[in-house]
This record gives sequence, C-alpha cells and structure tokens, in this order.
Amino acid sequence: MTAIPQPARTASATVFPILIAISACHMMNDVMQSMLSSIYPILRDHFALDYWQIGLMTLAFQGTASLLQPLIGIYTDAKPLPWSLPLASVSTFFGVMVLAFAPTYPILIAGAMLVGFGSAIFHPESSRVARLASGGRFGLAQSLFQVGGNFGTAIGPLLAAFIVLPLGRSSIALFGLLAVIAGTVLTRVSRWYGAHLRERARKAMDKTLPLPRNRVALALAVLAFLTFTKNIYMASMSSYYTFYLIDTFGVETRTAQLMLFLFLGAVAAGTVLGGPVADRWGPMTVIWISILGVLPFTLALPHVGLVGSGILSVCIGLILASAFSAIVVFAQELLPGRVGMVAGIFFGLSFGIGGIAAAALGVLADQHGIRFVYLICSGLPALGILTILLPKRSEFIRA
Repeated sequence: MTAIPQPARTASATVFPILIAISACHMMNDVMQSMLSSIYPILRDHFALDYWQIGLMTLAFQGTASLLQPLIGIYTDAKPLPWSLPLASVSTFFGVMVLAFAPTYPILIAGAMLVGFGSAIFHPESSRVARLASGGRFGLAQSLFQVGGNFGTAIGPLLAAFIVLPLGRSSIALFGLLAVIAGTVLTRVSRWYGAHLRERARKAMDKTLPLPRNRVALALAVLAFLTFTKNIYMASMSSYYTFYLIDTFGVETRTAQLMLFLFLGAVAAGTVLGGPVADRWGPMTVIWISILGVLPFTLALPHVGLVGSGILSVCIGLILASAFSAIVVFAQELLPGRVGMVAGIFFGLSFGIGGIAAAALGVLADQHGIRFVYLICSGLPALGILTILLPKRSEFIRA
C-alpha cells in the first residue's frame, strides 16, 4: 500500500494518495449502496413486492442517511472524529449481511437502514478529508472524492447483473468483503487525518461569512433546492429505470441493469469533468450548464425507443452530474470552516429528499404506470432557472 504522506504537505500541495484512498473507499461504499437498488427486481420477485414497498426501502436507506448526516456533520465541525471512518464500514458490512439473508420484508428494511447509517457516518468526515487534502484545488479534490462514489454506484448494477442474478440473493454477502477492505484503508486514512488535525489545531480558522447572513441563507436554500431537484430525477433513474425498460420495451433484467450501468457510468464521467471545470471557470458556469442544459434530454426521454433511451440516459447522466461538485464547493465557500455541515446537507439531506421522492414516485407508478413517472420528472430541470438568485463571485468579501 502506498505510504501515508506527512500532514505538512497539505499546506502547499494536493495530497493525491489520500484523495485516491478516500475516493476508492467512497467507491466501495457506494457499490454496496447502489447494489440495493440494483437488486430491486430480484427482491420484488422473491418477496412479491409492490412499487410502494420498493420506494419504502429507498426511503429507509436514504432517510436514515439524510436524517443523521447533517447532525453528524454539525457535530464533527466542532469535534472531528477521525476514527468514525472505519466504523462506518462496520455498519455497512452488517447491513449487507442482512440484505443477503433477511427472511422477511421488515428485516430487509432494517438492512437498508444499516447501510444508510454507514453512509451517514462516512460522508461528512470523508468530505472533510478530501478538502484537507486538496491543497487549495477544492473542485478537483471534490470531483476525485465524488467520482469514486459515482463509479461505485455505476458498477453496482453491473456486479449485480453478473454475480447476484446468476448466483442468487445470498451472494450479496460477497459484497461484505468490500466493507472489510474499505474499513482497513480508512483506518490508515484516519491516522493521517488525526495527525493533520493536530497540526491545524495550532492555527486559528477564519469562519467569517463572505456575504451578509441573509444572502448566505438564500444562496444555500437555492443550492439545496437545485440539489433536491437533481436528486429527485436521479432517484427516478436509479430506483425505477430498470423497471421502465422492462415494462416499456420488454427487455430482460440483465439488459436493463446493463443500461442502468451506462447511465451511472455517465454520471461518474460527468462528476470528473465538473470539478476541474469549476476550478477553471467558476462553479456558477458549471451549475448553469448542468441544471438547465439537461432539460431537452429529460423532456425527450419518455418519447423515444430503446436505443434512444440509452443514448439520452447517457447524455442526462453526463450533464446532470457535473453540477454536484461545483454546488458543494460553492456551499463550502459560503460557509467557511463548516465542511461537515455542508456535507451533511448536500450528501445527506438532499439524498433524503431523493428517498422521499422515490417513495412518492413508487405510489405514482402503481397508480398511473411507470412511464407517467418519467413524464412528471422530465420537467424538473426547468427549475434550474433559480440559479439566477445565486450571488456572483464579485459579491464575495475579499481577504
């Protein structure tokens, strides 16, 4: 394993070994999370579930993560907890085991909540590690960190298609090995993190807001709302896209999972592009292009054939995902010294809204059909016009 660099380097250089390690752990964490939505067709057949029960599982996972992440983020802003990182993997490990062997639907819900609890612990502290290791290249660091999660989310359906589908639900337990590996790596990362914190404790951190408090509050509300709308659309894709393809075009489960992989792979690529572009041309540019630029593609998706759906889903994932790193970095600039709170809001609370939306969309799908869900969601990116309310960079207080 690559040697852990000394904390002093972070003052002047981007610490790539740490960024790569935390990104890899984010990948393993999100492989296990995306596996949950990827095995929904298997669970639906095994437990004879309705769409609303599928939505409730998503709500159990994302709701647990969203309710706890902001609280954990606020607490760790005041008192960072480096050793909480490997503990997150412990919770995820037990959640995966429950999903593999749960005999009843209520116990499945408990497994989803354990995975969500691991996510709630992991994201605020790992996001702080990424920023500390950035060397000032915040967009790049956030993209590297986030792309690990997106890549994990992308390959989860692929692994489910070629491992869980042929071997059966009990093979989900194999994914527990990823939690063990991630826990081992995060133990080493937490040592670097702790040493870095001890060095920084000797330096005062400026938490002065760069804008008037009410302007900051409005900007954060707009960023959160943009993230909510993005995640609602993402929830419609991650939870129901396989069902849409199966019910609309009659494809096999494996084919649908492979097409979901294409979409999620495009999400990973978009995340990689978004951060460096935000560093170069500013987060506002990326947010405008991403949120509004995806609208023609989402509007067209419910009206095209199978091949067109595949092409449009790739375009949607690529464009829509590019905004997330820029939104997080923008929010971190609005709230200096509150990385945990920002991570809790944008990784946790916003994904929780996605979980609530998934449950609501499941009810709509049961009542009106799965295509109706995509007709409703197709116009969500139009709300990106609210980006006009965000402050320009020239408004920020200069040091």
